[in-house]
Amino acid sequence: MSLTIFWFLPTHGDGHYLGTAEGARAVDHGYLQQVAQAADRLGFGGVLIPTGRSCEDSWLVAASLIPVTQRLKFLVALRPGIISPTVAARQAATLDRLSGGRALFNLVTGGDPEELAGDGLFLSHEERYQASVEFTRIWRRVLEGETVDYDGEHIRVKGAKLLYPPIQQPRPPLYFGGSSEAAQDLAAEQVEMVLTWGEPPAAVAEKIEQVRAKAAKLGRTVRFGIRLHVIVRETNDEAWKAADKLISHLDDDTIARAQASLARFDSVGQQRMAALHGGNRDNLEVSPNLWAGVGLVRGGAGTALVGDGPTVAARVKEYAALGIDTFIFSGYPHLEESYRVAELLFPHLDIERPELPKSAGYVSPFGEMVANDILPKAASQS
Repeated sequence: MSLTIFWFLPTHGDGHYLGTAEGARAVDHGYLQQVAQAADRLGFGGVLIPTGRSCEDSWLVAASLIPVTQRLKFLVALRPGIISPTVAARQAATLDRLSGGRALFNLVTGGDPEELAGDGLFLSHEERYQASVEFTRIWRRVLEGETVDYDGEHIRVKGAKLLYPPIQQPRPPLYFGGSSEAAQDLAAEQVEMVLTWGEPPAAVAEKIEQVRAKAAKLGRTVRFGIRLHVIVRETNDEAWKAADKLISHLDDDTIARAQASLARFDSVGQQRMAALHGGNRDNLEVSPNLWAGVGLVRGGAGTALVGDGPTVAARVKEYAALGIDTFIFSGYPHLEESYRVAELLFPHLDIERPELPKSAGYVSPFGEMVANDILPKAASQS
């Protein structure tokens, strides 16, 4: 099975070390363009663009990078509860069309109640997933060409529709990551690609089987992906030294403050990440070559595969054997590490290389749109 490998755009900052301004790198459009173009040239299938108040807006970043890349796909965030599903469908179709079919979408319910409150969302964990289900049902159907009436507990629309379809049919794929029971139910019903953070293989296998079983009851199948950092070097010893160097500026106070901040999250996935390291630097290798040091101060994906090319490739293949076909990697700093991953890891894996995208225009039968709608065709006269 050929694997799809994505890279990461560090719109929240980048650098040589975690938890310090020393060795930090300013992230502006020029730098993001460098990272995106490197990923494009090196054969990565796409880039994940993060979301949240600490990040640049993922949609605007993706749109700005369309003209300077050729093959790269952009995985951008859908935020239920913050935007109308109909408006989000129009945005999605527009991004897909302008990019030549290179748009992918990542459903993000959010796990930080404080941040969500700042965006005007005050739903509980369970309520957010209920609202996400309603959002996604509408979003999918509108993108697939339906006119939708929906009267849900959290969302109501009447006559929701899309006039300009996306290039990808029936619509661009939907990605989603979550570990709670509610998240797994949503994934089984709604999405094409289910993502997990980098837990030990046994924990990942359990999660995959749970979602597969739920999807099968609905007559569906889903694909699986994993989000990991990578520290790959020419030798295993060099890789582990690089891992130690990445957190060499962290002190116990910085780690404690970061963990206290992350503890307010009601995300089950975040809780599982935190449990891997327990907030201290002891025993950070939580599974062979799986290192939890990133999670000491970083929310979300907190583990890295560490080793030389053949070693990291062997661990990747262990995850692939569980049914994972998409790997979303990152490394610090992201420009240099994209080259290391491509040069040291790619030769040991069977990787699906992206093709040049198709381009398609859409011409209204009336030229400029008439009456803000598609008018029915007149009956033929005999």
